[in-house]
Amino acid sequence: MKYILVTGGVISGIGKGIIASSIGTILKSCGLRVTAIKIDPYINIDAGTFSPYEHGEVFVLNDGGEVDLDLGNYERFLDINLYKDNNITTGKIYQHVINKERHGDYLGRTVQVVPHITDAVQEWVMNQAKVPVDDDRKEPQVCVIELGGTIGDIEGMPFIEAFRQFQFKAKKENFCNIHVSLVPQPNATGEQKTKPTQNSVRALRGLGLSPDLIVCRSAKPIEMAVKEKISMFCHVEPEQVIFVHDVSSTYRVPILLEEQGIIKYFKQRLNLPIDDHPSDLLMRWKKMADRYERLLKYIDSTELERSTEAENSVKYHQAWHKLCKADGILVPGGFGIRGTEGKLQAISWARTKKKPFLGVCLGMQLAVVEFARNCLNWEDANSTEFDPDTKNPVVIDMPEHNPGDIGGTMRLGKRKTVFKTQNSILRKLYGDEMFVEERHRHRYEVNPELTHCFEEKGLKCVGHDTEGNRMEIIELENHPYFVGVQFHPEFSSRPMKPSPPYLGLLLAATGTLSAYLQRGCKLSPSDSYSDLSDDSSLEKEFPNSEKAEMIV
Repeated sequence: MKYILVTGGVISGIGKGIIASSIGTILKSCGLRVTAIKIDPYINIDAGTFSPYEHGEVFVLNDGGEVDLDLGNYERFLDINLYKDNNITTGKIYQHVINKERHGDYLGRTVQVVPHITDAVQEWVMNQAKVPVDDDRKEPQVCVIELGGTIGDIEGMPFIEAFRQFQFKAKKENFCNIHVSLVPQPNATGEQKTKPTQNSVRALRGLGLSPDLIVCRSAKPIEMAVKEKISMFCHVEPEQVIFVHDVSSTYRVPILLEEQGIIKYFKQRLNLPIDDHPSDLLMRWKKMADRYERLLKYIDSTELERSTEAENSVKYHQAWHKLCKADGILVPGGFGIRGTEGKLQAISWARTKKKPFLGVCLGMQLAVVEFARNCLNWEDANSTEFDPDTKNPVVIDMPEHNPGDIGGTMRLGKRKTVFKTQNSILRKLYGDEMFVEERHRHRYEVNPELTHCFEEKGLKCVGHDTEGNRMEIIELENHPYFVGVQFHPEFSSRPMKPSPPYLGLLLAATGTLSAYLQRGCKLSPSDSYSDLSDDSSLEKEFPNSEKAEMIV
């Protein structure tokens, strides 16, 4: 097993996760089996109760693990399926050691950070690195480990010490350290400064780790003189200094790294059985990155609400102008009442103007609320999440997932959704399968007692859970594409294996969905994704994609 440890310096949020994902992508393109582990030095057991403003949205794995968003990057970039134990936190490690202590595993010994915590970290990494993550179920050959936080943080010290020891246990030819650091460029002088990187590398060496590669993050491309200066003062060869400046898409990062000879370096440093050049996979990746320049447009849903019109009419009308120009509308998941009335307005617009619409989790629940208010004339219809006393609770909480505790008590992970009918757009997009398995993360659901009321007026429940009670997929009759899903298809979507609900939204927005379905599309996990990464076939599938505008 080859281990690649990615650490960070100067500031947090510097892009270690994308660097780690990109390195894994490059090595996988060379034919290696790659897995990944994320270490977060916080006390939380998992990421389920985090603020998304601090760590990004929570990512959910097949086994229901609520983890840091970086694991989502690993899965998407590497096209693998990880497990909750691929995310290590301080809380998990200490809980593991304390449980062993209570069990009597350390009888007669004082339990300490060294060696018990550090040993637990090393054992966890070695065990999890062997777990298969590809469809072939073979043991990985390379494990990329990202250590969250910043070198020098007190909370990360036990993990640094663990890897200081681990580098000797794994042996030099099997262990490599990549240090990601910031090269700031103050506006006053315009000069790229190397001192923060020098200090960060010095601190890392003082803790017993020496970087094999220094990845320098910057706003603009770094000059060669800066590279030479970092090489000289950080005691590494110039080819061991890699530059990654801000780019239009994170999908460009693997290409930047490959262009700077990182494959040749890894081949020599870790004695890897690979060629000096990547396979066609990275070439297809480059084509995808070129196409990714056309981004979705975002609207803060609060700006669509009447209260905003009274406070800032310009912002209100600008938001509605963007919405009215859109060829497709996506309302994603979320928590809390903020912006829900604006989302309801956007959903109503999509339904009445027959604009392609996809609602995910809360987005689907609000689509049902909007339909109840405006098509069933239940004016006070609402979710009990927002109005516990509503007379028409069309969305209710699930008692078995609301025990009082907050962490890890939602309906989580991969669950089966069974199609009720053959006449379903989404069923056709999924390859006419009888059921699909997608990841969930919710505590509320559409009131199952009211399903017949919606269906009588044309809002069909085309997919339900295995017990036949819970509404999982809705589709509106006589609409080009009005779809809602209770699950989160984005969790299992891949850059070159698009999730069927999202692909359907794009096809509908470009006016090509009907033709695509008539040709008998089949988008199942067994299909090759090379067709969708080829420019000519993509142009054939999305002839109007240059003109389409998507709103989130």
